[in-house]
Amino acid sequence: MSTPEALYRNAIDLNRFSNSVARRVINAYNDIIIDAVNQLRAIDDLAAPDKADRLRGILAQLKESLGTWAGDATQLTATELQGLAELQSEFVTEELRKVLPAGARDAVRTVEISPQFAQSVVTTDPTQINVVALSDDLYKSVYGAEALAQQAGAGAFNLTAAKGTMITLPNGDVTEKAFRGIATSQAERFSQVVRQGLLTGEPTPAIAKRLIGSLEFGERARNIRQLIAAGGQATAVADNQVMALVRTSVNQVANTASQQVYEANQDITKKYRYVATLDTRTSSICRALDGREFEYGKGPMPPQHFNCRSTTVPVIDPDILPPSTTATRAAAGGQVPANMSYGEWLKEKRPGETDADLLVRQATALGAGKVPYFLKLSDKYGPQNALAKLVRDDGSELTLEHLRARYGA
Repeated sequence: MSTPEALYRNAIDLNRFSNSVARRVINAYNDIIIDAVNQLRAIDDLAAPDKADRLRGILAQLKESLGTWAGDATQLTATELQGLAELQSEFVTEELRKVLPAGARDAVRTVEISPQFAQSVVTTDPTQINVVALSDDLYKSVYGAEALAQQAGAGAFNLTAAKGTMITLPNGDVTEKAFRGIATSQAERFSQVVRQGLLTGEPTPAIAKRLIGSLEFGERARNIRQLIAAGGQATAVADNQVMALVRTSVNQVANTASQQVYEANQDITKKYRYVATLDTRTSSICRALDGREFEYGKGPMPPQHFNCRSTTVPVIDPDILPPSTTATRAAAGGQVPANMSYGEWLKEKRPGETDADLLVRQATALGAGKVPYFLKLSDKYGPQNALAKLVRDDGSELTLEHLRARYGA
């Protein structure tokens, strides 16, 4: 069994796309905080009563501005996710067509995306409405194949607004609630830092530096990771939260769109493979799941946690796509065979890598104390099963237009 190589490359580009969306949301947030800090710098020359009144005004304005930012961030994210869902479904549909003989490519079923799909994903809390959505395979097991066929005529394999309501973040929240939570907590944090600083006699320039670090209004030169690192107490935590929130939402929608296309074409693919990122930052749960195959609707799906970078790819039936010996997937240190699991990547030495380098890579991923156990278990059960037993991003950016140029029709 094999999988088109482009599907592995697509996972990397989706992470870069999430960086691009997060950067826009972060820039808007940081500018609000920097503007408030600049106003704070100007109150030193005021008399005590005027200074207190002005400070109250700055804090009230900040709270209002962050509330507006949360709404704008929600709408921006919904717009980008809607475009992503449409693009991703078109891309994986085309990849499935490519594996078929020329005369049979029209047999690939497409998935229609409701115009309200992404809006439902980011704004609708499924616990607050009376809606139940079943995966297509679960629907088939509950109601039977004939009922599923009838549903298919009504769009069972499509991404509807109702299906969007069932997608939540790993903690059960929806994107809109998460953005509003950031706005509320950071307004309170800003106020706390300023009031404590003034009460202890801390100079205003020092308070300003603590709040925003070395950031300046309208800053665009640094990449997203540099931007976060340059910030202060009022930006760094929130910026990291935004990045995790956007990356997780992008992962959810891209994987949902892909899976919907795969499920609609189970005469071509009957299983999917869980694919984790091959580097030392991959979570323990995703390391253990990497390379495992599941029937549609019956296995775990990314994201398994916030900041999850894993994806899924279809396992094409072997009589349709013969096994490939050339397909590769990206890994830290260079390309590796597409069928290499995380455990194999962690166990095997890369070209030019010394034994000491390999040990550092293993210790970074697992922790030094687990490496001997991993090696012993690998010898007995194989590298990937060893990881399962143990478990009991680069900052570059891509816009939606970049993704359309690469994966659009």
